Amino acid sequence: MKRLVEFLFEVGMLKKTPRTGFQFLGSGQESVASHSFRTAVIGFALAKEEAGADQSRVVMMSLFHDLPEARTGDHNYVNKRYVEVNEEAAVKDQMNGIPWGNEILELADEFSRGESLEAKLARDADQLDLILELKEQLDIGNKYAQDWLHFAEKRLLTPAARKMAKVILETDWTAWWFDKNTDWWVNGPNNKKKD
Repeated sequence: MKRLVEFLFEVGMLKKTPRTGFQFLGSGQESVASHSFRTAVIGFALAKEEAGADQSRVVMMSLFHDLPEARTGDHNYVNKRYVEVNEEAAVKDQMNGIPWGNEILELADEFSRGESLEAKLARDADQLDLILELKEQLDIGNKYAQDWLHFAEKRLLTPAARKMAKVILETDWTAWWFDKNTDWWVNGPNNKKKD
């Protein structure tokens, strides 16, 4: 149990590990943990759209895909030009002494190879989280996000992910809460329309 608790403390480092690409984009910020959470939710949604996909496997890969970054930090595309990161060694060390560590190692290897349907969906979930972040930054005025969106879209592997990306790009990031076609914003909650 002690080794498991140590691992859980280590996982907490992901909440404190920033995603570094935003420093080059010039706006936005998030932790690796917050990225991994939404990536897992996206993975679940993509797996639901893809007949025959093992939902659990997609979600698990999506959730754990950046686990090594608790030890290596997050390296963006500029960093990767100059720095070699051994994520395979990091995740092996992380799983040392964890009773179910081999399961995570298998998931990490499958994600890294990117050959199975589930790995492709998890990789797409990773990119779709980035696309959602970039669309938000574009909507609030960061013109550079458009160029980044172009390349993130090109990395998508599955039809379901490309379809989702298309809808993301057509949707204002505030659309889920900001209904401009109501008088609520003028009259407030006390003047709701009656059904």
